[in-house]
Amino acid sequence: MSDVDDYIKEHMSNPEFAKSFNEGLPELLVGEKMFDLREASGMTQKELAKEMHTTKSAISRMENHPGNIRLSTLRKFASVFGKRVQIEFV
Repeated sequence: MSDVDDYIKEHMSNPEFAKSFNEGLPELLVGEKMFDLREASGMTQKELAKEMHTTKSAISRMENHPGNIRLSTLRKFASVFGKRVQIEFV
């Protein structure tokens, strides 16, 4: 287990921390999935930026701070990898 995992586990008993963490988790997972897909393809941020007609810093921002990504941007990202976006309400 990593230091981050230990920190999260230790603080999840705090209701305020748990609420904030759980509210932000979906955004983090979007960025993580974007990063994982790009890395698995062997593509660099610079290469992906060229495919999406944007900048390397924009790709970095999407992967690390995905909170305000437009659905159209997610679709464009997915299409580069021959994927589609699927949203679920649970």
